[in-house]
Amino acid sequence: MRKVIEPQLALGQIDIAAIVFNPKSRDDIPQILRGLQHLYLNPDVRRRVFALLAEALPERSEGKGKVSPDTGRPGMAQWTILVLGVLRLGLNADYDRIHELANEHATLRQMLGVGDWQAHVQFELQTLKDNLRLFTPELLDRINQEVVRAGHQ
Repeated sequence: MRKVIEPQLALGQIDIAAIVFNPKSRDDIPQILRGLQHLYLNPDVRRRVFALLAEALPERSEGKGKVSPDTGRPGMAQWTILVLGVLRLGLNADYDRIHELANEHATLRQMLGVGDWQAHVQFELQTLKDNLRLFTPELLDRINQEVVRAGHQ
C-alpha cells in the first residue's frame, strides 16, 4: 500500500503550508524546500505532479508489471520520494548525505511529514536507496514540464 502523501496529519506534525524557513539563510537546502512548498501550495500543479508520482511504483519481483498501490505493506510516500529525490539531485548529494539530512535536519523532517512527537521515525539507508531509485530522470523531467507549464500560466 503506497500513498502519494498521508492526508491526515499526525500529532505534532506541521502542515507543509505552515513550515517557516529562515529568510536569511543562504544555504541551498531551504531554497529547494521553499520551491517544493510552493509546488505543494499550488493546487493545480500539485494535482498534476501527484498524478505523475502515483505512477512511480516499483516493479513486481517476478517481473510482471508494477506493484499495486492498494495492497501490501506500507511503502514510502511518493511525496517523501519527491522531496528527497529533488534534494539529492539539487545538492548533487550521495545517499549517505541524504540519509543524514533526512534523519537530522529539522526543517526537512517537517517537510517529510515527521512531527516533533515522532523523533523515533528514522529513514534507513537501504530504504532510501530502494525508494529513491523510483525517482528517475524521466519522472523528474515530466515533473519539470508540469512546473514550467504552470509558470507560463
